Amino acid sequence: MEALETELKAMIVDVLNLEDLSPEEIGVEDDLFSDDGLALDSIDALELGVAIQKQYGLKLDNQDAEVKKHFQNVRSLATLVKERGGAAA
Repeated sequence: MEALETELKAMIVDVLNLEDLSPEEIGVEDDLFSDDGLALDSIDALELGVAIQKQYGLKLDNQDAEVKKHFQNVRSLATLVKERGGAAA
């Protein structure tokens, strides 16, 4: 799962154009949306969700509470991809 987490961190930096941050600086438990973490917003969540769906061939419903909880940090996103059987496209 470590490889998937590394891939997701790179995706976050790339898709969201976080030029001041490298994937290595993102901790797998860092909160993606709090000010203490990456401080992403709802638009970032949508962009990241689309990228994850495209990359791993998943269907994600943004109204699904289960999906929302997985957007907490990189580790929970990796768990979501793994549980949903996502395979890199």
